[in-house]
This record gives sequence, C-alpha cells and structure tokens, in this order.
Amino acid sequence: MGTIQKNHQSVPDTSMNPQEYIAEHVRDLPRSGIRDFFAIVSEMPHAISLGIGEPDFITPWKIRESSIFALERGKTSYTDNRGLLSLRKEISTYVEKHFGPTYDPKSEILVTVGVSEAIDIALRALINPGDKVLYHEPCYVSYAPSISLALGEAVPVSTKPEDSFALDPDAFERAWQPGCKVLMLNFPTNPTGGTAEREKIERLAKFAVEKDLIVISDEIYAELTYEGEHLSIASFPGMEERTIFLHGFSKAFAMTGFRVGFACGPDWLIEAMMKIHQYCMMCAPILSQEAALEALRNGADDVARMREQYGKRRDFVVRRFNEMGLRCHLPRGSFYAFPDVSQSTGLDEVEFCHRLLREAEVAVVPGTAFGSHGKGHVRASFSTSYEKLVEATSRMERFVEQVCLEQDSVPAAG
Repeated sequence: MGTIQKNHQSVPDTSMNPQEYIAEHVRDLPRSGIRDFFAIVSEMPHAISLGIGEPDFITPWKIRESSIFALERGKTSYTDNRGLLSLRKEISTYVEKHFGPTYDPKSEILVTVGVSEAIDIALRALINPGDKVLYHEPCYVSYAPSISLALGEAVPVSTKPEDSFALDPDAFERAWQPGCKVLMLNFPTNPTGGTAEREKIERLAKFAVEKDLIVISDEIYAELTYEGEHLSIASFPGMEERTIFLHGFSKAFAMTGFRVGFACGPDWLIEAMMKIHQYCMMCAPILSQEAALEALRNGADDVARMREQYGKRRDFVVRRFNEMGLRCHLPRGSFYAFPDVSQSTGLDEVEFCHRLLREAEVAVVPGTAFGSHGKGHVRASFSTSYEKLVEATSRMERFVEQVCLEQDSVPAAG
C-alpha cells in the first residue's frame, strides 16, 4: 500500500480503493436506520424524540448507589470471565422465579455487555458460513446484521398488523428450509410490542424440536408485559436444553448506560459463548455488575412503578394515533407503538418521518429500519414523559391534518 507525506503524517495513496480492504460482509452492511436519523434530531433543540428505545426514568437511586459504593470500596478490577458468581447466583434465582427454567450459576450463566453482545456471541458460537437463521420481522435492527456478521443467512418471517404482530407458528413452518439451524425470537417485540400466547409458543417449541433448531430467545422486554402473562419458550418441554435465554437490565430496570445483560443455557452452549466473550470483552464492567446485583435483589418495586407509567402512556398514545387516523394496534408489551401512517396520509414511512421532523419537530422511526415488513409503519416510543407525549401527539395530529388536506387538494388522475 503506497503512502504520501502530508503535514508530517503518513496518509494512504489516493490511487488506492479503500473499499477493497474492507471485508465483504462488513462492506455490504447497512448503517443503522435509527442512529443516522437521530443524528439530525440532536441538532434540533425543540424537537420531541419518540425514537430511541431508552427509558426516560433515571436508574433508581439504590441501584446507582450500589455502584457508587462499590467504587468507593475500590472494586475496579476484572471479574471472572463469566461474571461475578454472586450476580450469577442471583440471576439463577430470578430466572427460575419469573421464567421457570433452572440454571446452574457456575456453568450455565454468562454475564455480558448488554444483550447485544449476547446476541452477537451466541450467533458466532453457533453459525458456520451459510447456516440459516429464522427470525421474525419487523424486529430489532441488529438481528439481520448480526446474522450476516456471523456469516449466516438471514431468513425473515413476516408478522402482520391484523394479528397485532403476534408470532405465527404457521409462518415459521412455511419459511423453514434446509440449512436452518437457529430460530431467533423476541417477545414482547421491538418495534411492534407483539407477543405470543401459550398455544403458539407451545407450537413453536414443537417446531424447534421437530426441525432440531437451537432457539435464541431475547426476552429483554419481558417485565414490560401489559396484557396476559409473559411465558418463556425455555420453560416448555424439551426446550431448556436447546434454548439460549437472553435478558438484561436496560429496559425494565432503566439501566441502559450500565451495559449489562446475561445469557442462560446448557453448559456446552454457554462454554462456547464464553470462549468468544473472553477474547473480545474479557468481562462485563464490575461496577455495572454490582448495580445489576442490587437491581435483582431490590428492584421489583421500581420495575412495577415504571411499568404502570408505561401502561398509562401506551393507552394514551395508541388512542391518540387512532383518533388522528393512524391505525394502531394496542401493543401487549415493550414501550413502542407501531402505527400505520401510509393508508391515511398517502406518504411512505420514510417521507412521513422526514416531513414530520422537519415540519412538526417530532421524531419517530421509519418501520423499514426494522426490516422490509415494517413498510408503511413507524415506531413511536412511549418511554418519554407523559407531558411530552401530549405535546408530540398534538403536533402529529396537526401535521396529519395538513397532509390529508394536501392529498384532498391534488386533482384526481385522468
């Protein structure tokens, strides 16, 4: 590679093509449709953001205090690669109580840097080049890219608005093809709030066993379930030994910045994930682990308080969207609403978002940021304050009314 000298610094020869040096599976990876969009929002001081999936609640004081106290006591070292044993024991107790399966804290639990790391290393531990991964769309933005980075082939399965974006076992069975190795699930779902009832989870479990699939089950929004009970697929017969159960503290415990999650599963799978984790991360930060320990021991009341507030905001936002003509189902979980904006406004989801931001200074995310099956929809987070939601929906209503007037004034074709 040739270089030239400029201001005493060595820089690449301009005759080279930088893209030739980037790995193909990285070069072709799209940038996040959320982060790019909200780089614009950060420069608009009066904009109201309903975009980023982050609680507006500050991490409860006793959780923050536990991290501060750990720092004061000089807890600044590495931990065991798997995480603090005291935290893994608490995770085992919490998961058994709330989700059903029993995991050995010494060999079947791995503390990770958020659930995002757990997804990444779970896929890398399982996927050989060309292996196929079934997952449902619309879905969290990192699923398809994470599959690509693991050199796997993504096989998306559509969920539908008329079903409130609930998981559909029939759709997974139709989408299955030779080479499928992994089934990825997330419910309650980001961005739709979709869930699955017992009968459908049971059918998905039987499907996984029949097709000999490993299941990666991301249940980060489990505590934020408003309708019915949350059931983990890992609790169904034959599933504990073939499921990687993923969970964390960012959403329900309002601990996004602590970046701590965990994976539970059979020891041979957790060992494989740990091999990757120990080289790329070493361990999750000890101060975050101390905070997570406090959250599990004494955070239940705070979670219940925040869930109650989210439930009230959900009911308000969904009602307002439907009142302004944006058809929206009632999400059974998470803190997202996913209204259809195209039918009433005639705008596609990207144009709607850009115009809404420009003209009304409200930020929502195009549904296609979560896969092609999000077409025509936008994601609006109700994890911001009730007062801001009132103002944001008023601005949106005025914007929708204006767009509809524009549509009515366009002469009919022919």
